[in-house]
Amino acid sequence: MEVHKNLGPGFLEAVYQEALEIELDKKEIPYDRQVKLELFYTNKKMKKYYVADFICFDKIILEIKATSLILPAMKQQLLNYLKATNMKLGILINFGEKSLHYERILNSSAAPSHNSHNSHYSQ
Repeated sequence: MEVHKNLGPGFLEAVYQEALEIELDKKEIPYDRQVKLELFYTNKKMKKYYVADFICFDKIILEIKATSLILPAMKQQLLNYLKATNMKLGILINFGEKSLHYERILNSSAAPSHNSHNSHYSQ
């Protein structure tokens, strides 16, 4: 909310990503930025991968947008990333609207994990 309050709509996604990184640092929220996530299909690692804008607390994907509105396809894309990485929670944040818009996307099919998650990622 702080980022949107200070910048408002109209900037490129990369500007919001950098500002959000500053806010996460200030609030001491653990995160990794531009995280390469391996994707799996029927338990086989794929050559393609997804680069998450942020992973917070080693288990939440933050997907940043800067568009006039969130389309259903954007929500489905995040849900697909959650399923492919077996992560449970994603948050889609859109800085492009007049008011900050965010949605929690849950992967109800995520397998329970003893660690934070069962996906594999590298920085």
